[in-house]
Amino acid sequence: MAIAHNGNLLNAVLIRSQLESAGSIFQSSTDTEAIIHLIARSKAKTFLERTVQSLRQVEGAYSLLFLTEKEMIAVRDPYGFRPLVLGELKGSPVIASETCALDLINARFVREIEPGEIVVIDDRGVHSHKPFPRKKHALCIFEFIYFARPDSFIFDRNVYEVRKALGAQLAKESPAEAEMVVPIPDSGVPATIGYAFESKIPLELGLIRNHYVGRTFIEPEQTIRHFGVKIKLNPVRELLNRRKIVTVDDSIVRATTSKKINKMFRNAGAREVHVRISSPPITDPCFFGIDTPVKSELIASSHKVKEIQKYITANSLSYLSLEGLRKCVDWNPDQFCYGCFTGDYPLPIPTDL
Repeated sequence: MAIAHNGNLLNAVLIRSQLESAGSIFQSSTDTEAIIHLIARSKAKTFLERTVQSLRQVEGAYSLLFLTEKEMIAVRDPYGFRPLVLGELKGSPVIASETCALDLINARFVREIEPGEIVVIDDRGVHSHKPFPRKKHALCIFEFIYFARPDSFIFDRNVYEVRKALGAQLAKESPAEAEMVVPIPDSGVPATIGYAFESKIPLELGLIRNHYVGRTFIEPEQTIRHFGVKIKLNPVRELLNRRKIVTVDDSIVRATTSKKINKMFRNAGAREVHVRISSPPITDPCFFGIDTPVKSELIASSHKVKEIQKYITANSLSYLSLEGLRKCVDWNPDQFCYGCFTGDYPLPIPTDL
């Protein structure tokens, strides 16, 4: 059996402890292995029945793909936290987390796998099952803000278009007196396009990204993050010198990156730096698959906006409001999880996390 997992199980530690007490031997620290042991110990007859029985024991976020000798099984948790899509390539079914993966291999996007749905693919074709109790959907809003690729179609919308809408809404809520709008690449670019269009301020690429460096917010050590920012981004001095600029980024996590970027802008000669963020302040960690830090490391959990503004040396700082965010997903705003902004999670969070 092969297994792929996008998500995070809340009760994995408890399940692992119970399984080890019953004799199971774990080979890794990943929560995904708990699912494998549950399936192995199940007494149900078919692999599908063993999978359903096992997943009824876990809590949290999971978009899963199983491969056995005879079948491929895709599963999305009943809350629908993470995306999962079904495609088709030359008559054969394809499963992926995002539609951009289908584009890469020239596969046709068929549909999104629904929350709580199991899709079985075998020699008889594609079969849909819905064996789990219905839950109120809690699609991860941070997929739209940062995590998903902008060329993907998830949660019934194109990611790029939603990010543009976030930027336009931000411009309505928090205008700035500036000569240019500068995106913080790469994830801040679509929101900046929306902000520039709505505000009528010209967009300029005042910060250039080195595309051979990965994402920095997930690095564990501050020294690594600082070094990563410096080799990842470089300002265009001739463009920024003596200018008032407004920068647009998707989020502020620890704020160390924002502080370093603003220092770059100042050193490049920018006269004023106004910072706009196309999401609300992140006050609480995510327990459902986005690798955000613990609450104590999230600057918005313990500092007011004015304090963060002073720390990152900005002339002004504004975030998109939660109400504004909900407007941008107006086709069904109540379907989303906003826990990282509110601390109100769709599931109880165990104390050991």
